[in-house]
Amino acid sequence: MYEFIEGILHSVTPQYIVINVNGIGYKIITANPFRWQDSLSQTVQCQVELVTREDSMTLYGFYDANEKQLFHKLNKVSGIGPKSALSILALDDHDGLIQAIESGDSQYLTKFPGVGKKTAQQMVLDLRGQLGFASGVAKSDTSQSTSASDEINEKVIEALEGLGYSQREIKRVEKAIKAEQFNSTQDGLSYAFKLLIKN
Repeated sequence: MYEFIEGILHSVTPQYIVINVNGIGYKIITANPFRWQDSLSQTVQCQVELVTREDSMTLYGFYDANEKQLFHKLNKVSGIGPKSALSILALDDHDGLIQAIESGDSQYLTKFPGVGKKTAQQMVLDLRGQLGFASGVAKSDTSQSTSASDEINEKVIEALEGLGYSQREIKRVEKAIKAEQFNSTQDGLSYAFKLLIKN
């Protein structure tokens, strides 16, 4: 129904962004909302997908058309819904994701929230050889304005919760995150993702 939405970026939260289009605020769930932080109050274009359920209508947003296509591919895998697909996309290392699928590394894939061994194997089975288009998808711009380090750390923790990581997983990396000083929430999330994948 919708291909993209273009308007003024009104706000950024750990779970979604809001784009103001002629006085109407569109709430758009994205893989990593803080990727958009440096475009606040500016005109942006967000690729979107409207997902309808019996009791809800949700707009999912993507940084570019390739990321949207990757979302579609992931969403077709049995056991992966829109939220799980976004959690997978939130990791900046999409090349690593593709490499894991191509090499059949299901152990790597189980590091993502909501992805068990069976789902990881299904991802390999369904997607191997189909993701060449997505190499280098949506590399994040980390040149965002600096804010207080403790505030950034709190936003990183909130974002991880919003992406579906369990409290146990977050507690495992929280100390390391708070020991660092990041220039932006995006920097902090990138660091947190590396820790979560490694552990």
